[in-house]
Amino acid sequence: MSFKTILAVVGEHGANADIAKAIELTIESDAHLSIMVIGTALQPITSDYPVGTAWLEQRQAEIKALVNVKTAAEALCSQSAISFDIDHFYDDNFILQSNIGVRAMYADLVILGNSVRRERGLRRLVVSAAAFDARTPILLIPSKGNITFPPKNVLLAWNSRAESATAAKDALDILKRADAVHVVLVDPDGAYFKNGGEPGADVAAFLSRHGIKVVVEQLASGGRATEDILTQHALETGCDMIVMGAYGHSRLHERIFGGVTATLLESSDFPIFMAR
Repeated sequence: MSFKTILAVVGEHGANADIAKAIELTIESDAHLSIMVIGTALQPITSDYPVGTAWLEQRQAEIKALVNVKTAAEALCSQSAISFDIDHFYDDNFILQSNIGVRAMYADLVILGNSVRRERGLRRLVVSAAAFDARTPILLIPSKGNITFPPKNVLLAWNSRAESATAAKDALDILKRADAVHVVLVDPDGAYFKNGGEPGADVAAFLSRHGIKVVVEQLASGGRATEDILTQHALETGCDMIVMGAYGHSRLHERIFGGVTATLLESSDFPIFMAR
């Protein structure tokens, strides 16, 4: 997939850093950048009708803050001479998710930086809209350091599930341009309906037919969390990015018990391309 329309969803706090990185990726991809500045609308307390002055003032202050982010983003994009469009949205969660989902349908990639990832509610909205509603891949931008795009050394997290296959296919353009791709399986099960007799061989053959340089690596967890193993191995092998399927378990399961996707979305400071 060639990324020609990139959607960056940003919040109020720390948006400039996210926008700057989105602009860098847009320039490197020779793409169009679409920016959505979002904020969850302040809801009135049910008993406060007619609404009080304090509620109105706070609501106006929050809208003004989003407009200021939009204005700053317009200045940054104009200075970079890229193709772009910017909107700001201040509404309830349902309307926000709907708007993000519609915009993500017409994007090749959704960028998610710290201004949204740090806000649990916004993070869930964007992931639900992009990964589940629009089925558009998401790129998690780290808060520290630069991101290499396209990456030269990639870790593909593989577990023989449909989500992993979708991520690999959506990231084909990235994988083709990499110098090396590490297909990593953690505690692979060699059963027929799991990973097969030689775990990782099938996906390695598939990728090789696309001219991708593949190395299959099977790792034992030793009781450690899968997300920790993936991140540590990516660092040890000098990878620039992790490609992985999102939500192998249901969202409800991960919300209650946690999971690889939920943990990485919240706390990982590593560039991650995920799709479902």
